This record gives sequence, structure tokens and C-alpha cells, in this order.
Amino acid sequence: MPSTDLIVHRPEGLYCPPGDFYIDPWRPVERAVITHAHSDHARMGSAHYLAHQDSEGTLRNRLGADIDLQTLAYGDTIDHHGVRVSLHPAGHVLGSAQVRIEHGGQVWVASGDYKLENDGTCPPFEPVRCHTFITESTFGLPIYRWPSQPVLFADINAWWAANAAVGKASILYAYAFGKAQRLLHGVDPNIGPIVVHGAVDPLNAVYRAAGVALPPTLRVTDPGATKAALRQSLVLAPPSAAGTPWLKRFGDHSDAFASGWMLVRGARRRRGVDRGFVMSDHADWPSLQKAIGATGAERVIVTHGSTEVMVRWLCEQGLDAQVFVTEYGADDNEDDSNAGAPSSAASSTPSSEPGTEASATSTGSFTAEQGNAEPPEPAP
Repeated sequence: MPSTDLIVHRPEGLYCPPGDFYIDPWRPVERAVITHAHSDHARMGSAHYLAHQDSEGTLRNRLGADIDLQTLAYGDTIDHHGVRVSLHPAGHVLGSAQVRIEHGGQVWVASGDYKLENDGTCPPFEPVRCHTFITESTFGLPIYRWPSQPVLFADINAWWAANAAVGKASILYAYAFGKAQRLLHGVDPNIGPIVVHGAVDPLNAVYRAAGVALPPTLRVTDPGATKAALRQSLVLAPPSAAGTPWLKRFGDHSDAFASGWMLVRGARRRRGVDRGFVMSDHADWPSLQKAIGATGAERVIVTHGSTEVMVRWLCEQGLDAQVFVTEYGADDNEDDSNAGAPSSAASSTPSSEPGTEASATSTGSFTAEQGNAEPPEPAP
């Protein structure tokens, strides 16, 4: 790899040599810039964290209230060891951010996870011009094309209303952070009561504190959660709740799962649910193409998902494309309700990086000489 690369692959994660920090490392390190708070991107054990200000509540909820966390607003810039670092909206979940780094005349952007359609629960994705773009490709196959928000929620509301009309609860499985709040924001609360699982409730509080409009919700232990109310209710629960005694409270019910994987018939069958709603917080195939094109990048690095197909397509477009093998991708494949659990691959102490050039502040937190600087000029 060229020695001028601003981000390189290391066993701990994606590393910025001139800045001496990592982006979404999967092992504990000294300094970690976090794109968002899903468990595959935000892991316990690092000494210092930098993230968007709207990620603070979720990160402290999941990684520990006492973590050393520095936050930035979108577009604000810090200068760390001569590297300009800023965060920009990714549209994935609350607080999700693309990381823009600039050094030596080069601009690189690490996308984290992202989607393009505005769902109303976080600022929408903003393309950032750069020389090199590091992108996800979770749904990087031509078959993946999402329904629009109005179509999606019309379908969910119709299913819920039909169940409520016959006195049957509607159990909708969705990941506790991001999808559950997006569902809450989009459904019609006039159909009936909305009940949330205990894994969803504290994350709703984080969204509400950030000013995201969510309808009132109940827990099954609340006085208003009567048997009659439960029979009319929409119930949002993480996938881990399936088959547990908790579900017995709702009696006869219909269940469904919300995920981009529901576009594949076999995925719904394996989940064993009555309905599958195609909904993802990741970009679909057309959106990946659009987002990458909007950056103007001549070089693209793909981190996870359908990497081989995406790299082949990028090369066909005349771009320099390659893969970084990472440990990302769990948030849309597994239940994310226990995202605070440490990774089995993680050691208990941050890794040191011998041989890197560091200033006197290299073992401390992120420096912030330009904490409220104007947003950087876009690269060609």
C-alpha cells in the first residue's frame, strides 16, 4: 500500500498513521473515532473515544457511563497531530457519522454504515467530496432495492390494523437501536397502543432527549397495559425476545420481522415469522452507487458486506477499488440489544503501536486546537 495512505488496515482495526488513532476498532486501542454506536462499530476497552454529540447517550449506555468520550457536532473540526478530523451525517442511526480526515493534501472519508433516504430520526446522509472513500457494502447486490418510506409504513400500518380489528397483538421484531425508533417514528399511533420491550425503552429515551419525535409507549408492567389494550397493540421487541415467556403476556398474536434481509424469502422462513417487512438502515444497491459517485473519489475501499461484487462493479466504472477485511457487519445480522458486551476478540488493555511517530500528546485524548473551526473545503 502507498506510504501516503491516511488509513491502513491493522489487526486492531482501521488506523490513521499520521494521526495515531483508529476508526471503529474491533480491539481496544488508545484512541478510537466511532462512527456510530452499533455493537460491531463501538466496542469496549479503548482509552479515549471521539464521536458525534448525539452518540453520547447511547455510547455511555452501552460502553459505560465513565468512558473517556469527546464529542463533536457535524462539521466541526479538530486538528490532531496535524490531521484535520471532522464528522458528517451518515443517515444510519442517531449520531451516525462519516469521518473525514485531511492531511498532506489528501482527503479520505470513512463512511461507517449509512443510508440515503431520510427517515426523520437522524440527519440524512451528506456526500463528502474526497480522494479516497471507505464504504460499507452490507447490501451490495443488485437484488437489494428498498421500498420507499410511505410504502413501507402503509404496509406495516395495514398489518397492525387488521390484527387489532380481530383482537390480536402485532409483535414486530426489530433491532433495539435504530430500527425500533425508526418504526416508532413512522407508524400510525392512532391504530392502538404501542408496547416496547425493556431493551428498546432506554434507547427511546436517548432519541427523545435528542429531540426526535416518538409517540407515547408502554411497558407491559405499566398500569395502562391492560389485557384489552395488549390485544390491540403493536409490540416492538428485539429478535432475542422471540420464543421467550415474555411473549405469553400478549396471548394470540401475529409476528413479523423488519430487516433488509426480508427481501429474501428464505430469510423470512428461517425466522419463522408470519410477515417480513423490508426495512434497512443500510444503503441498498442503487443508493450505494449514488453515494459513492457523489464523493468524487477516484479510489474506493470496501469494508464489509458483498465486497467482491461491489469491488468488481467499481473497477468496471474505472475506479481503483479494493477490500479491507474487517469485523463489521453484525448489527444487521444478529440481535444488537446486548451491544454493550465486550468482544471476545478484545484484550483488556489498549494496544500500543510501536514505530509510529507521535507528539508529546500521543498517549492522551484527542487534541482539539480548532474545536469550532469552519467546515473544511471539499476535495476535488
